[in-house]
Amino acid sequence: MARTASEDLHSPAATTARALVEALRPKQWLKNVILFAALIFSRHTFDPPYVAKAVLATALFCILASSGYLFNDLFDARADREHPEKRKRPIASGRLPTPVAVAAMIIGGAGSLAAAFVLSTGFGLTCLAYLALTITYTLYFKHLVILDVMGIAALFILRAVAGATAIDVAISPWFLICVAFLSLFLAMNKRLSELLLLERTATQHRKNLGEYTPQLLERMINIVTAGAIMSYALYTFDVGAHPDKPRRLMLTIPFVLYGIFRYQYLVSRFGEGGAPEQTLISDRPMVVNALLYGMTVIILLHWPA
Repeated sequence: MARTASEDLHSPAATTARALVEALRPKQWLKNVILFAALIFSRHTFDPPYVAKAVLATALFCILASSGYLFNDLFDARADREHPEKRKRPIASGRLPTPVAVAAMIIGGAGSLAAAFVLSTGFGLTCLAYLALTITYTLYFKHLVILDVMGIAALFILRAVAGATAIDVAISPWFLICVAFLSLFLAMNKRLSELLLLERTATQHRKNLGEYTPQLLERMINIVTAGAIMSYALYTFDVGAHPDKPRRLMLTIPFVLYGIFRYQYLVSRFGEGGAPEQTLISDRPMVVNALLYGMTVIILLHWPA
């Protein structure tokens, strides 16, 4: 007897497939948009060969990152079950069988890494460093106070470097410093959100949360916020240091200021920050600001001198 469409959608295979897609965390692929920074700031935004490489590199990086998420969720399944939100994750909840998760992790990680080396040796090495740091972070650094958020910052820096190596262009040190400060800003706000949400059970989910206090995190956030703003401002001067590149990017500083202040407002007023990628795409003013920033950067960089 033929199966109905409804039965197919609720079959064990379909349920597992949906759980696998969820475990790959496609929402977090938003973080990999930073790979396009090198394409845009090197003024190759409209060069088809560069665009094609950047798109392919970002796609491969998303697959690689998802393999890292699977590894993290497999390793943290027990701790995630103590978290009010993370207990719903496919592996922690049991919706995704462990053998399926392991197979997807190995195939995705090995396949994307091999393809990365085919695209570019530099890009492949950067991806290898990212994968190694992801594994090391999951096993070790995420349990160490301060080094946990610094590890997150290093992963974002490697994303930015990956975008540059994929299309073989130089990247400003000031831009990398700015990326580091911004990622520290997001990571520390995430820790603050976790600490306030979990309260007394925080250490059951993540041991090093017991080493943080809201006051300490707030002071650290103040420091990295100032660092992010100053480093971006200096980056706009650096980009305009050449005769054919007027310092027009200084006009984008207000967008960066607003984005940082708006995010801090959402964290302080509404307790956001636990899932940075969700906060960034769910708040309309943040989305509008990001779109205006991107369009402004492209116009300023490609407008005739």
